[in-house]
Amino acid sequence: MKHARVIYQGQAFAATERDGMLLLGDGRTVAEDAVTWLPPLPAQEQPRTILALGLNYADHAMELALKPPQEPLAFLKGANALNGHRGTTRRPADVTFMHYECELAVVIGRRARRVRREDAYGFVAGYSVANDYAFRDYLENWYRPNLRVKNRDGATPLGPWLVDAKDVPDPMALALKTTVNGEVTQTGNTRNMIFDIPSLIEYFTGFMTLQPGDVILTGTPDGVVDCKPGDVVVTEIRGIGALTNTVVS
Repeated sequence: MKHARVIYQGQAFAATERDGMLLLGDGRTVAEDAVTWLPPLPAQEQPRTILALGLNYADHAMELALKPPQEPLAFLKGANALNGHRGTTRRPADVTFMHYECELAVVIGRRARRVRREDAYGFVAGYSVANDYAFRDYLENWYRPNLRVKNRDGATPLGPWLVDAKDVPDPMALALKTTVNGEVTQTGNTRNMIFDIPSLIEYFTGFMTLQPGDVILTGTPDGVVDCKPGDVVVTEIRGIGALTNTVVS
């Protein structure tokens, strides 16, 4: 099943996909373009943990002339960085290189601590699509990007859907694609991750506890290009969804 969170007529709703429409939690059915989309994560009061991977595809590391990491290169993101489907992301006036990153997002479904690799998928609620924009002008170190590179408000669109884990038979064999103004600029496949989903869950929960609704962004393949104000960027993962975002000045 595909789950979403939206705002309709000033009120937030959980929703599911129904024959190309949105079935709201109160039973009403509305068109997808009649709502404001939110990140499709369960509503919760406590802050959530968002873990993001750097250089988790060997071809992307090669694109940047860097050696593939020997262990996961991870950094934390604030919840305000998240943005919804069909939203906008601002390009700062002083930036000369802003690029998308199409990523598979893994959403944790239950409390996870010291999880073994072979048990890892049992802790996944579902999957979504992320576009983890980066602002290279602020980059000080590829291996540990600073806050201004990866934590700007609204610079990580997520959605449209959270797809139940049981409906994704093999998350390590999903095709990724990015288009900018309709032109394909990035392709890849999750099978080419350096550290796969089970190994990431085992690694992170070996020293920290993950809670329901926490998110792991699993990295991007090569093929990033500069995005300008007015560009419409669609990051798509087969079987998960197509996430649309517009860059604004």
